[in-house]
Amino acid sequence: MTDASPVRATTPRQVRPATEGWSQKKDTEGRPLLQFASPKRGKPPVHLADLTPEQRVEKVKELGLPGFRAAQLEKHYFTHYTSDPALMTDLPAVSREELVAGMLPQLLTEVRTLKTDRGDTIKFLWKLHDGALVESVLMRYPGRITLCVSSQAGCGMNCPFCATGQAGLTRNMSAAEIVEQIVRANRIIRDGGLGPAEHPDERVTNIVFMGMGEPLANYARVMQAIRVMTDQKHGLGMSARGITVSTVGLVPAIRKLAEEDIPVTFALSLHAPDDHLRDELIPVNSRWKVDEALDAARNYFEKTGRRVSIEYALIKDMNDHGWRADLLAEKLNARGRGWVHVNPIPLNPTPGSIWTASETAVQREFVRRLNDAGIPTTLRDTRGKEIDGACGQLVATAEDEAQAADTPLGSDHS
Repeated sequence: MTDASPVRATTPRQVRPATEGWSQKKDTEGRPLLQFASPKRGKPPVHLADLTPEQRVEKVKELGLPGFRAAQLEKHYFTHYTSDPALMTDLPAVSREELVAGMLPQLLTEVRTLKTDRGDTIKFLWKLHDGALVESVLMRYPGRITLCVSSQAGCGMNCPFCATGQAGLTRNMSAAEIVEQIVRANRIIRDGGLGPAEHPDERVTNIVFMGMGEPLANYARVMQAIRVMTDQKHGLGMSARGITVSTVGLVPAIRKLAEEDIPVTFALSLHAPDDHLRDELIPVNSRWKVDEALDAARNYFEKTGRRVSIEYALIKDMNDHGWRADLLAEKLNARGRGWVHVNPIPLNPTPGSIWTASETAVQREFVRRLNDAGIPTTLRDTRGKEIDGACGQLVATAEDEAQAADTPLGSDHS
């Protein structure tokens, strides 16, 4: 016996990526323009965090003081989170101002901070020495405090769904400008800006390089910043395992990172398992394809023993189809078991836009398919949406730029 009612085949809706409200920069052949090299601009002043411990000693000597003063400056900056010479009473009064100006020049000026209603997320807008603007986001979770840091002013990867990439790359940030975001966040935590402390020595425990910029396009400075973060004697003394470096897939740099012998968590922002869609969604895929990026990610696991994260923004009717979950699982399982974890995250919705979060049932189905295929998958919490501090929302607005223009450099020095 057969059912006489007609069976209607339903074709999943496929929305193609497209920019909205801005024009994507293209090269002479009409392809999205990729900026790997930083535009030439005046360099920020050299700071203690840009230097190795040995170089710091030499620089202090050049300023006419004994080398051991470098260790005192390190303690003030990395332990007490201060660049204020008035608080450094263990330094000789006669040369203190000059020493601090030479070793700890101010790099970030706070333009504004926005805090969520619950007070557990703060977004900072910083003005750099040349007027460039960057943002970082501080988030309190039970048992940990995470800071999302920027590594570039702007971004040259030109992904159509990311607000940061709209203006292109302004410049690379220095290692010290990256580290200074953490030091300033630690000072704010110490002063109660993130609410009551859970314990006396509370500070940032986790770093995610998911703010403005493509970290691996600023490789040398990002690595210097990470060395300072993890240096137990001459730096911030953080755990490398609490630091996540994210990339859209710069394959040679991923392979280089695997050789660094610093066991940071590595995250690949994949967003599509098929080249057909990812070429449009992530323009760098025209250079290094999905399989090349996944091979490099697997190599990172083999070299470090650290499980890799796959970041996947779930976008309604664009990349959230069940067959794409199945294809992603197939590609990951083809490279072995136990080496990867998938973090889908609902895209931060914009009313009326083609760029909007997948429906809840679709999100659950995507996660279910991956988990059923043996791929550990956890839908990630989105924090900071109400202050435009969530993933893909970090961009300096016209209002930000106007306020920055009225904020003198160094006006918040401490």
